[in-house]
Amino acid sequence: MFDQRNLLELRSPDYPGERLVACRNPELARLRGHKREDLLASTERNLAPIKARVDAGKLTGADAIGLRVGTVVNQYKVAKHFALSISDTTLSFARNAASIAAEAALDGVYIIRTSVREAHMDAPSCVRNYKALANVERAFRSLKTVDLKVRPIHHRLADRVRAHIFLCMLAYYVEWHMREAWRELMFADVDQEAKASRDPVAPAKRSKAAQAKAAQHTLDDGTPAHSFATLLTELSTIVRNTCRTPQAGPAAPTFEVVTTPNPKQKRALELIQQIQM
Repeated sequence: MFDQRNLLELRSPDYPGERLVACRNPELARLRGHKREDLLASTERNLAPIKARVDAGKLTGADAIGLRVGTVVNQYKVAKHFALSISDTTLSFARNAASIAAEAALDGVYIIRTSVREAHMDAPSCVRNYKALANVERAFRSLKTVDLKVRPIHHRLADRVRAHIFLCMLAYYVEWHMREAWRELMFADVDQEAKASRDPVAPAKRSKAAQAKAAQHTLDDGTPAHSFATLLTELSTIVRNTCRTPQAGPAAPTFEVVTTPNPKQKRALELIQQIQM
């Protein structure tokens, strides 16, 4: 089914009113195949010493042998892929080719369920939106640990806890707009339009410009590329000083002087001004 395409929409009476989008990622299939082979080979290596002890008569009894074997085959969760023969004095094992082939046939295959009608979201869009859930996970990570650190919550009343969470969500909303505006200054990929047209199932690939930024850690103008945190640190050197003329008394009027931004800071502030909400 997946020889000619990697995406197929299905219907099933087991899921009334829902659409099923079956996908096959060949890269994921190869990765799972390699991992399974490694686990099978490791299990065989661990079973070999047990068989040697049984053959030498140093380990006898079906129960004792089975206990040792069970510990090994369950270590990597591959017991279903082995055919075992255990008696009081013998042990033999071999790979279950049928079980391995049945699992391998599903390598890289996953199915997305949705109740959204095709008129509102076609099959490729379903896959793209499913993969966009990674942005939700990134947002939670930012809220909980990286940037905003919503915890600890030093509140006891329910209304105050909800207000605390609401303010953190508003803060992340501002942060999201800042990240989007600063893409050209950070390691982020500027070419976002390609996401809407590229193969939704195939592994995502960054643009050549983004790959160059990641490899060289510099922008096109030769200046350093930033993460969100380092760009904020860069901007933190801009300060507003409240000044008073020399030798003036405490009651003398004051005036404010703002640090002159460097080119990178100036560009970052210009991009902020372009944000539209």
